[in-house]
Amino acid sequence: MLTDLEFERYRKQLNLPEWRKVQQMRLKEASILVVGAGGLGCGALPFLAAAGVGSITILDADVIELSNLARQVLYKTDDVGTSKAIKAAEALQALNPSIAILGVAENLSAANVSTYIAQHDLIIDCTDNFSTRYLINDTCVDLQKPFIYGAIHAWEGQFAVFHPGGPSYRSLFPVEPSPQEIPACDEVGVLGVLPGIIGLLQAKEAIFYLAGFESPAQQGLMTFDLRDMRLSSFRL
Repeated sequence: MLTDLEFERYRKQLNLPEWRKVQQMRLKEASILVVGAGGLGCGALPFLAAAGVGSITILDADVIELSNLARQVLYKTDDVGTSKAIKAAEALQALNPSIAILGVAENLSAANVSTYIAQHDLIIDCTDNFSTRYLINDTCVDLQKPFIYGAIHAWEGQFAVFHPGGPSYRSLFPVEPSPQEIPACDEVGVLGVLPGIIGLLQAKEAIFYLAGFESPAQQGLMTFDLRDMRLSSFRL
């Protein structure tokens, strides 16, 4: 059941004709694992918490660096040197005290991936490396868990919803590329708003998926070009 405070907190979205108590309860009862609390994670996490997702686990072993702050807006200058996962959890708990937030200063690995993914209803990939992304994909396929993919490169980003019974990330990219094939942000650069936009769209897709709404991203790959504001859809 929704409390009186929750009815007031989520009143504006509950006023939507298509969004009723049943959709809000689906969010409240859901458990999400967000892997990565960097640029994508900082774009996605506040809106997941604000919308009322009942349980959010944040997994990231990194500490905050000064160069992160141009795009990872959950953090403050005074946070430099502290855990991203812990600080993100603190910020989200302050934003919405009625939900459960857990920040874990740990990376996803072959040793813990099955445990973490099995415990959650939906996985959001906010990582910035291919080895973890393929690990998430393959484990989600094995455990029949949905996951939301997001990635950026220079001026462009992409995202998709991979769910049981449908195409997987390996349907798009069967073989993991080498680090030399696709340079990281440290090499090619990135404007801070881009991961924020893609992370926000990942949050939107998570909310739609949990609420039972359809989206083009559930059927294919969405790409976004920051320079000309072009959003394209490629059906899988």
